[in-house]
Amino acid sequence: MFDWLRRRREPRPIPEALWRGVLEQYPFLAARPQAEAGRLRQLAAAFLAHKEFHGAQGFVITDAVALAIAAQAVLPVLSLGLHWYDDFVGIVVHADQVVARRTVAGDDGVVHDYEEVIAGEAMDRGPIMLSWKDVEPSPAHVESGFNVVIHEFIHKIDLRDGAADGCPPLRSRAARATWMETMTREYEGFREKVIIAERFGGDAPWLDRYAAEAIDEFFPVACEAYFVNRARFEREFPALTALFDSFFRANAAAGS
Repeated sequence: MFDWLRRRREPRPIPEALWRGVLEQYPFLAARPQAEAGRLRQLAAAFLAHKEFHGAQGFVITDAVALAIAAQAVLPVLSLGLHWYDDFVGIVVHADQVVARRTVAGDDGVVHDYEEVIAGEAMDRGPIMLSWKDVEPSPAHVESGFNVVIHEFIHKIDLRDGAADGCPPLRSRAARATWMETMTREYEGFREKVIIAERFGGDAPWLDRYAAEAIDEFFPVACEAYFVNRARFEREFPALTALFDSFFRANAAAGS
């Protein structure tokens, strides 16, 4: 990495050419409202000042790689503040997807080992892993509402209260009840569409079918689409759009 990106205590301005290059590659970042554009750049610089990037198995972390990840990572916390990511420092980037070994105990008590190919992973109070191949810009990703960076950082927001349950920490029980009621209804509706598509040949839903695995996966998958293709998301999920707006846009003047 260049000297500009070496870890430091205080953020330094992002070079203009580097910033413009990221905006050109990720149009959904460039399309942010004028009021958010400066905040996005400021928060990305702060993110780079406080996080450490590590390339796995020889992958080289360039300034462009780190900034591309940072700019997308801070999008969900533009209003919330960077302190929502204060439970970890490290971000590990692989060139491609990786095979993760898993162990799970069945209902019968039998332990099963298996392998899973993953594009990213967020560990509770630990680092985030990303596949650069899946982070790289792609028009197809925007069209499908896919974004692995936002997905994994939404997991971090979800886990902030210690539970992966599809609900971020909220200020009151009433707010949580409203959130879970809406999220559960939308999740069950989406899951039903997936079942109909898979078993009876119905139209495939727009979001990745992985969102039907569990409500704590539906939340980040939905957020990917909300941030990268809001117009389509608003048509498909008007209730979730209003719910997410109430959380992600509630404190537009908040500090980092």
